[in-house]
Amino acid sequence: MPDPHTLPFRRLALDAGAAIMDVYRRDDRGVRAKDDASPVTDADLAADRILHAGLRAAFPDVPIVTEERSDSHGVGASDFLIVDPLDGTKEFVHRRGEFTVNVARVVDGVPVAGVVYAPAKGRLFYTDGSGRAVEEAGPFDRDAPGPTTELHVRQADDAALVVVASKSHRSPELEDYIARYRVADSRAAGSSLKFCLVAAGEADFYPRLGRTMEWDTAAGDAVVRAAGGVTLSADGHEPLRYGKPGYENPHFLVCGAGVTLRTD
Repeated sequence: MPDPHTLPFRRLALDAGAAIMDVYRRDDRGVRAKDDASPVTDADLAADRILHAGLRAAFPDVPIVTEERSDSHGVGASDFLIVDPLDGTKEFVHRRGEFTVNVARVVDGVPVAGVVYAPAKGRLFYTDGSGRAVEEAGPFDRDAPGPTTELHVRQADDAALVVVASKSHRSPELEDYIARYRVADSRAAGSSLKFCLVAAGEADFYPRLGRTMEWDTAAGDAVVRAAGGVTLSADGHEPLRYGKPGYENPHFLVCGAGVTLRTD
C-alpha cells in the first residue's frame, strides 16, 4: 500500500528546494539574525510558507511544528508533522551547498516517515510505504518519482570506523569523544545529510554533542531507522524520542550496524 506521506512530502520538499535555490543564486539572500542570534534568510521563510501551506492542505487534522513559527512550538500532540524548511542555514549563507529541506511525521514519539532533500547537492532521501529508506535519482520531477535505490546501513568494522560530523558545530568535546574510537576516515558534512550518509552506508557513525532541536533531526532519523540504523541518546543509549517539551534533543549518536559504543 502506498505511503500516504511519500508523495506530498516529496513534492513539497522539491517545491521548497526550488524556492531555496532561487534565493541561493541571488547576491542578496536576505540574511538576518533571529532572537537567539542564529541566522535566518529569505530562503528559510519562503520554504516555510510553501511547506506549511502544503502540509496543512494535505493533512488538515494533523498539527504542524515548524522551526520558523514559534507559535507552533507548544502543540503538545502525540501525532504531528515536524518541519525544518532549511537545515544548515550557515552552510547556505556561506554557499557550501550542504543544506536540506526536512519534513517528518512523528507518532507516539517515533519518526515514522520523512524526507530529506539537499537541492544544491541533488540528493533526495525518503521513507516509502513498504517501510524502506530510499534515495531517488534525479532529475526530480515533482509529479512523478524517478528510480530509487533502497538504502541499508553497512556493517561497521570497529577497528576502522568511518565517522561523519558537523562542518559548522565541531567542538573539543566532540573531538575528544571521537578520539575514543578507532577511526579509519572522518568526513565533514552539513545539516541532516549526516543522517543520510549513515543510512546510505557511506558512514558508520555520526555523534552529535551539541544543541539540536527535533525539527533538525526527525526526518533524517526516520530515514536512518528505515535503513536499519539507530539514533540513541549519548548518555543512556536509549532511542531518541520526539514530542519532548520544548522540542530540544539531548546529545545523540547515530549508528549503523555493529558500532560498539564506548561507555567510558
